[in-house]
Amino acid sequence: MDIDKILRISMIFLLGFLSANFIGYCFVYGLEVPFAEDLGLDFLNISNENSAPSDFIKENQISVYKDKIIIYIKDASLSKYAPTGSMKPILDSGSNGIRIIPENSEIIKIGDIITFEKNNLLIIHRVVDKGYDEQGVYFITKGDNNTIKDGKIRFKDIRYKTIGILW
Repeated sequence: MDIDKILRISMIFLLGFLSANFIGYCFVYGLEVPFAEDLGLDFLNISNENSAPSDFIKENQISVYKDKIIIYIKDASLSKYAPTGSMKPILDSGSNGIRIIPENSEIIKIGDIITFEKNNLLIIHRVVDKGYDEQGVYFITKGDNNTIKDGKIRFKDIRYKTIGILW
């Protein structure tokens, strides 16, 4: 076998190996959104569903002592959760949440966990998208353990923003 033929076969093998690993990585681990959009890989269904909540509690609002921890947050309240499983493993019936009533829509970011009212029920899900239409700002939410998004949620329907979870 001549060296030119060996190089061509090696290049084809290497290209196939790298392509297979790249595609496998996309489907198993996902891609960063800008990279995926730049490559036109919309078919991978990449979204903001894995975004972390925004950093609401600042370090200077937390005091740690030997026998207690104090978090200084104006008008905060505690919440408990129903055992629906829609937000597992982040929260479930054994979790205690710290929540606030959001003053405006700007305080709610993609990745935040909110409580909204729909059909006279309180639902706690993560914000996976935020947009604007002819009616104003809307949020798209989804339970971390759900496959279906909740549709457009308006700010008037949002009751709380979860700013901390205690287990």
